[in-house]
Amino acid sequence: MRLSNSANAALYKWRDAATGGARAAVAFALPQRCALCACAAGDACLCGACLDAIATRTPACPRCALPSPGGEACGRCLVHPPAWDAAVAAGFYAFPLDRLVQRLKYGGDLPLASALGGLLADAVQAAGATSRVDAIVPMPLAAARQRERGYNQAREIARAVARATCLPLHGGLQRSRHAVPQATLPWRERVRNVRGAFATSGALAGARVALVDDVMTSGATAAAAAAALRRGGASRVEVWVVARTLPARG
Repeated sequence: MRLSNSANAALYKWRDAATGGARAAVAFALPQRCALCACAAGDACLCGACLDAIATRTPACPRCALPSPGGEACGRCLVHPPAWDAAVAAGFYAFPLDRLVQRLKYGGDLPLASALGGLLADAVQAAGATSRVDAIVPMPLAAARQRERGYNQAREIARAVARATCLPLHGGLQRSRHAVPQATLPWRERVRNVRGAFATSGALAGARVALVDDVMTSGATAAAAAAALRRGGASRVEVWVVARTLPARG
């Protein structure tokens, strides 16, 4: 049986309320310990000190979110603008943020989605990005991968960002075909691997959207998804990620 969009929204709202209440009860009985330093963290997964340490303060290019002196657009983006309009990253894909992303993505540590989503929400609010978009679009996961994992980490992060920023979630981006996991491929093959891998549904005409994901590495997946959103009618596409992978040195 297929549920309508309104029924799906009600189901997610009910699930949030139920799981949120259960987590609050557990947190009251057993105060949380920080996932990094093991210090008391109240009802959160990370303590305030570790959250502050994770957040990057390095000036970054507003188009690709890679380090750039003074936070100006980098030379690469000036010469070859990416498929999206702006990018924001909460931090770089390095210790300890990379370990937290991996625990959520591969270890099933779902409570971390709230902490990482909160970290990303802080970053986009600090960048003034929330006023530039109308809705949040989670990066979709291939159906087979989602069945195997049981959840889509990007969607869980996006839900946390949506709650913190009061922006609505838009589920109008889907995977249209299977693609080999990007992490297994050389950088040059990643663009070809995800070309045509996304499709859109629902009202996107004129919409300004933020594409939310856990990590951006080469940007190939984000570019393919952004292109699909453009074809679907989106007038502006931003990319918001928890972690941005730094280019290999040398």
